[in-house]
Amino acid sequence: MTKVTKNSPPKFQVWVDARKLFHLSHVHIQMARELGMNPKKFGSLANHDQERWKTPLPGFIEDLFFKRFGKERPDEVLSIEDLFKKRRNKTTEREAKGQGEIRDSEADEDSECPF
Repeated sequence: MTKVTKNSPPKFQVWVDARKLFHLSHVHIQMARELGMNPKKFGSLANHDQERWKTPLPGFIEDLFFKRFGKERPDEVLSIEDLFKKRRNKTTEREAKGQGEIRDSEADEDSECPF
């Protein structure tokens, strides 16, 4: 499949590939993620026009989401790329904060020592 970003983890890349392969929107992907669905199994759930009794995949995801959560769509919709960027920024901020605390504690130890 195609790669969206160079550093995207495989767990996010699988969702991007499923979105492109099955022509799903960001909303449908987020609903499927919140439902705990496996993107590798979408092929067996998708209607390929041979099984007319099956609901199309986007409709199937919407029905399951409504049954489980009682609402039509998630409160906040983020694309996989935005979610990945948000998590990456959060971890870098956490690491920077941790480095700052270590430096501050070393400076405090040096200032408290009378020798």
